[in-house]
Formats: sequence, structure tokens, C-alpha cells
Amino acid sequence: MRATRLGAALAAALTATLTIAGCGGGEPAGTPQAAESQSQAPQGPVKLTYWTWAPNMDKVVEVWNKDHPDIQVTVSKQAGGDDAAAKFLTAAKAGNPPDLVQAEYQHLPSFVAADAVADLKAETEAVKGEFGDGVWGLVTLGTEGVYAVPQDSGPMMLFYRQDLFDKYGIEVPKTWDEYAEAARTVRKKDPKVYLGTFSSKDPGAFAGLAQQAGAQWWSISGDAWKVDVADAPTVKVADYWGGLVKEGVIDDMPYFTPEWNKALNDGKLLTWPSAVWAPGTLESNAAKAKGKWAIAPMPQWNAGENYTGFWGGSSVAVAAKSPHRAAAAQFATWLNTDPAALDALVKEAAIYPAATKAQEALTEAPGYFSNQPDFWQQAAQFSAGARGFTFGPNVGVTYNAFKDGFDKALQDGSPFSGAVKGMQEATVADMRKSGFSLAS
Repeated sequence: MRATRLGAALAAALTATLTIAGCGGGEPAGTPQAAESQSQAPQGPVKLTYWTWAPNMDKVVEVWNKDHPDIQVTVSKQAGGDDAAAKFLTAAKAGNPPDLVQAEYQHLPSFVAADAVADLKAETEAVKGEFGDGVWGLVTLGTEGVYAVPQDSGPMMLFYRQDLFDKYGIEVPKTWDEYAEAARTVRKKDPKVYLGTFSSKDPGAFAGLAQQAGAQWWSISGDAWKVDVADAPTVKVADYWGGLVKEGVIDDMPYFTPEWNKALNDGKLLTWPSAVWAPGTLESNAAKAKGKWAIAPMPQWNAGENYTGFWGGSSVAVAAKSPHRAAAAQFATWLNTDPAALDALVKEAAIYPAATKAQEALTEAPGYFSNQPDFWQQAAQFSAGARGFTFGPNVGVTYNAFKDGFDKALQDGSPFSGAVKGMQEATVADMRKSGFSLAS
């Protein structure tokens, strides 16, 4: 097996080996040997393969292919999620990955740790300013390297039933303390209604809430990884929601279930702290409430602040073993920064682009929010307060520990902070088992 690398800044930190990285050989893109191999390639159009699950991406790529006859891109539709990440790592290990891959931010560190993606620092220097600091940090992993180009982001905001807030005489909460008081008010006025719910099945949502509070679950300390999943901000968030559930003023039904859909449709759940992609989910699962929801900034922990976190989002990475790294990087930057590409991403793929200038393409509010014509302008304001966050190389272990721990806490009434401690312990144990160097 080989030592993993995470760019020069993390060469010492990632001295661990991952079974999934295997013993792959070959020369990394950018070496003299790789350059020589490319120079001997047959003349003709460069042909790139792009693995993605975004809808209608082939139509977006058509725009590129029409204007770039020397670099032609073929879209290969994937299933997405954990399965797509595992498939890419397997292909990289076997030495036959696609040239480009859509990489969710939480999976990118595992791609880097397996030497599966290239460092695009030089190729992306000119477009770095197109993205906010928070989202750019998701592709740098807190280092000097750049391991992908941000494509879409999932800044969180508060979705709420405007009509029912008026009915119950509730003000839109500006702080989490106000949110708790509103939850109590709703239950007193109608015992069949909840202001919101806590889902033990959605670790991504919890991670976003923790980010907003200032959590940093992973970071690099000298030559090692530092793991602090049970840091003070995360415990604060866990105790807050655990207290509301125990008090009975917040429900505990999971998101994306028939029960949850019905509650949204019937006006039994009045808020959903979610991300910018939520309109599509609401339209599919709560059609009867169309035009009745509105958006507001996430409630803050301290009055006057403007912080939020990310839930979801993905980037475009270039495979380390791609024989056409320069061409692939050129396409990835075009796809996520060029005005024509951003317009196509919005209209064809229903993507909320991460690039700041994407607002020019977001001219019409989502149909579900026709009552809020400034939807995208507000979303951009909320997004500006997104805090930076570094995911680690074993997010899947941490997320599974979240589900196990919070399910148990809901069943036996134990403190949510205990579940967070379990997440920390599981994450550390797995990283040690995999051979990562950990800071004390």
C-alpha cells in the first residue's frame, strides 16, 4: 500500500494508508512522465468523460461541446450519493477512472486521501475569486491545495409557513432562544401542531446546524489530523434540540418520510431549517401548501449575527490519473464559472451554482415560492454568512454514528450530548484503525 497525500501541506498529516487506495501505480498527472505520455498521444479532439448525477447535464455539456471542438465531453449518468463515491474510488484504484467526477463536499476528503483526484491549485488560481470563502474552503480542506471546483452549494435558511405564523401570532424568530419560545407558543395554542422536528436520520442537516454554531469537526494540526466532533458548538446544538424534544415542544419525526410529508401538507409542522434546494422537496412532498411558505435567515445563537451552515452541495474534481488533466480542468472551471454554463446549470439542471455571479442567471423565483419574488436575492444574502468547514476522510463513519446515537437517545431519553460523544469516539477509532496520524 502507499502513503496517502493531501498536497504538500498535508503530506505529513496523511501518512496513513487506506485499504481502498490499494497499490495503484502509474505516474501522477503533471509529472514529466505524464506530460511525455500526453505529448505522444494521437492527434485529434481530446475526449473527456464526466461522471455526474445532476439532471440534464448532457444538455449543459452540449453548450461546451459546440464551442470547443478540440475538447469533447461525454456525460456518464451516475446514481449519486455514497454509491457513486465508492464506484469512483474503485475505478481510481483500478486505474480507469473518469476524467471528471461530481464530488459531494463530504466525500472529497476521502478522494484526496486515496490519491484519486488532482490538485488544481494552479489551474483554478484565476477563478478563486468567483466563490465565497466558505464554499472555497470546502474544496481546499484547509490546505494550500485545491482539489475540485465548487459547483453547487447548500446554504441553510429557515423555511416557515407564513400564513400559519400569522394565524398563531408568531414572529419570525431571529435567535434560537426566540425559536424555542415560538415552539412553546405553538404547542399551547394548538397541541396538534409543532413548530418543527428533529430528525435523527439526517446527519447532514445536523452538521449544517453545527457549522452555523462554529463547529470544526476536522482540521489539520501540524502533521496530523485533529478530530473534534464533540466540540463545544456541537454539544450546544445537540443539547438545544434535545431539550426541546424532551420538553415536548418539538417533534422527533424524521425528514423525508410519509409522516413528515403529511405534516407539512396539513400544516402540522410550521418550520424546516433546510437548504437552498428545499423548494423542490417541498413542491414534491407538500404540494397543497404551495405559495404559503416563506424564507428567513437561520435563527442565530447571538442576536445581530449572520451565520449559516451548509447542507449538501457538490464540486467537480479531476481524476489524478486522467491523461488530460489540463483539458479536464479547463472544462471544470468553465462549467462552474462561465455565464453561459451557469445559466444552463440553473435552467437545465436546476442547480444553485456556488459561483457568486450566478445571481445573474437566477432571475425567477422557484414556482413553489411565487409569493416571494426575491427568493434568490435573499438566499444570496443568507449564503454570504456561511461558515467554513473541513470534512474529514471518514465522514460515512461519523454520519452512521450520528444515526445510531441519536436514534438511541430518542428511544431511551438520554442526553443528545451523549450521542455526540459517541460520534467522536467512533470517528477517532476508525481513523486510528485506518492508520491516520491524529493530534492529541
